Amino acid sequence: MKFRTFAAFVAPSLILMLIFIAAPLVSVFWQSFHLTQTVFETVEVESCTPGFVTQTCVTETQSRPVIGEDGEVETVTSFVGLQSYGTVLEPDRAGQALSNGSITELLSIPFWGALRFTLTFTLITLPLVIGVGLAIALSVNNAVKSIRGPAIFISLLPFIITPVIGALSIRWLFVGDGILTALMESWSGQDIAMFAQGWTIEILMLFYRVWHVAPFAFVIFYAGLQTVNQDTLESAIIDGASRFERLRFVVIPHLMPLIIFIALIHLMDSYRVFEEVIGFRSEAHRISLQWLTFDYLTPDDAGNRSISRASASSMLTMIGIVILLIPLLRRTWRDHRGS
Repeated sequence: MKFRTFAAFVAPSLILMLIFIAAPLVSVFWQSFHLTQTVFETVEVESCTPGFVTQTCVTETQSRPVIGEDGEVETVTSFVGLQSYGTVLEPDRAGQALSNGSITELLSIPFWGALRFTLTFTLITLPLVIGVGLAIALSVNNAVKSIRGPAIFISLLPFIITPVIGALSIRWLFVGDGILTALMESWSGQDIAMFAQGWTIEILMLFYRVWHVAPFAFVIFYAGLQTVNQDTLESAIIDGASRFERLRFVVIPHLMPLIIFIALIHLMDSYRVFEEVIGFRSEAHRISLQWLTFDYLTPDDAGNRSISRASASSMLTMIGIVILLIPLLRRTWRDHRGS
């Protein structure tokens, strides 16, 4: 292929990536080292009580934002270095908690509590998604052909549902007098409040993520099973290999590139967990790094947003994703060089 032809195909994608990916990343990186504040001015305001003879006037000093000629509030941006990262990480408080051996005190810091939940959520759901997806794929692949179509359709339903709608649906099953909560209360004879403590909410969020994402892994694995070398499987059967041994030494090595692919996608997606926190309304008990960034961007009573802290939180989230992906990327690179 000529270079001009190659450039014509690649240029639109590169331009869009520069506009919608590279430029925002550079902007967030720049904002994480700068602080934008509203310019205030001090003015004297005189207020008088009603009346003429007994009228009393009081002069008060007030601070108010400076309005520019364009009618907008004036702001000033200054370089603060790593101050925003320090505000998010709170290293002094975190170091004091570690020196005291108090994990509870450390997790009470918003960033470290969000990091704990995000890592737990990501690393627990990853093997479950791969295992459940592979189990469904093997079951459908070994099923009778007449029921494969309906089985595939039913298996894909959780993945089709919008994430927030799915999270809300599961929450409604358990919150208050939900159907499943009522069944558990009638069976146990005790009052059950699934959303009164953090660990039960976390279990429901883990369950929802596996239920929602496992169909994606199922589709990938099911497609990969169609390309397994049947001669190799027949040879293993003739040699007396059991079903488990065929799965371990023939099927899984063949699906290993797909397993790495699913792991890459799932790590990037789960580390940015957000829908579950919103859908299950777990802000009082469990928050994620993505939700923490959203919280920084939520205007306060004065209408101000902590853009600098939100940018620092976003950069820290990105660094965490890269660290998690390094082992899989190294494995992929070694396989590529070996092939």
